[in-house]
Amino acid sequence: MSTLTIEGWCKGSGEQKSTPVGDIHFDIEGAVHTALEQAEERLQQSHAREEMVDVDMDAMNLVMPQGYGPLADCRLRVYLSDDQRGQFHLVGHRASDGSLIYSNAVLIAQLS
Repeated sequence: MSTLTIEGWCKGSGEQKSTPVGDIHFDIEGAVHTALEQAEERLQQSHAREEMVDVDMDAMNLVMPQGYGPLADCRLRVYLSDDQRGQFHLVGHRASDGSLIYSNAVLIAQLS
């Protein structure tokens, strides 16, 4: 299992720019790690732009910065960097107003 602390961002409806929200904390367990690796492989083979991986917010021990949770939904967006290495970031919507909440990206290969 990998425990991550990643800078988060919020983009409200109709806003041009995202604003920083602080650190988002969550765990990536074995099954989710495997799903991320499989998504990376599929993207490398298919040349698709991205793939979304569904996650259980409770199982990942998601902790949002104060005022930015809870989330109505949460998924991990997997995509390939220019050098074809898989990256992912958390993507969700704040339950109170539907604002887009997301994290900075992490290389899948960095997970233990």
